[in-house]
Amino acid sequence: MVAESVKVLVANAVGDESLRMIRGVSPRVEVVDVSDLARAERRGDFSRSQELDALLAGAEVIYALKFPPDLIARAPRLNWVQMYSTGVDRALDDDFRNSRVTMTCMSGCHETTIGEFVLMLMLMFVKQAPRSFHQKQSGRWKWFPVGVLRSKTVGIVGLGRIGRELARVCQAFGMRVLATHRSARKVTRARNVDKVLPREQLPELLSQSDFVVVAVPLTSETRGLIGEEELRAMKPTAYLINIARGAIVDEEALVRALREEWIAGAGLDVFATEPLPPDSPLRDFTNVIFSPHVAGDIEDYNAQATELFCENLRRYLDGKKLLNVVDKKRGY
Repeated sequence: MVAESVKVLVANAVGDESLRMIRGVSPRVEVVDVSDLARAERRGDFSRSQELDALLAGAEVIYALKFPPDLIARAPRLNWVQMYSTGVDRALDDDFRNSRVTMTCMSGCHETTIGEFVLMLMLMFVKQAPRSFHQKQSGRWKWFPVGVLRSKTVGIVGLGRIGRELARVCQAFGMRVLATHRSARKVTRARNVDKVLPREQLPELLSQSDFVVVAVPLTSETRGLIGEEELRAMKPTAYLINIARGAIVDEEALVRALREEWIAGAGLDVFATEPLPPDSPLRDFTNVIFSPHVAGDIEDYNAQATELFCENLRRYLDGKKLLNVVDKKRGY
């Protein structure tokens, strides 16, 4: 049962316009911006912890990307947390899993931009954009042939919302699309997907794909999913693209795969350690394109995210089912 007055803590720096939008949902909502207090604690400054404790004690709803430490113990009245991201692996610790608190995520805000980002990486590889870039840097001019995406095979590891959007754009380019799906029990078809495979048949997907795209959430089941055995199963002409989470790929094995040419290259937006350390060998390969975890970001993301939170907040106040509820056991 929702109380007459609902205290909502915003632990992310969302800006004045987003705060105005949240307050405008209902006069029953009391919105408190605790982003500065939460940020201070994450940096190791606990000088205002008592102030944050007092606010957390009365909080019913929290909107955040990163939680204050010991959130569940400090917020006994907490009913619901709206994540500012789609991935929830960084926030879903054992205390949260075992609590009664509902978690929702931003699923639905990233599909288009991530689909385009993956397509950009595939086009850069097939058109040999890194080679053109290095010729520019070295002052060279040497002709080379380029390929096309049409008739190439993309293997999508994880046919969730991002995977389905990626399948759509890849089929529009005339590509053959394979995908694994957690709940698939046999080989089947799906919209824009030529073949959906059970996750146990990942080696088949790897061996047939010209591009392998990692699009699964990070869970206990997917951590280290792409290791030496999987990389060796790929074709030596194939490329690995990871826009999910860095820890899904064994980076030591990936470095070996690139160095010993088990695969042709990699497009990486995420890493086990972020920022990517300056001495990482991944920085040295000319056949690696990397970016600083930006595949899912768009210029108006904050506005889109706040709109989704406001819709969920209206549903919460009305006692309706929330959008994008996270299965805390599965981790997504």
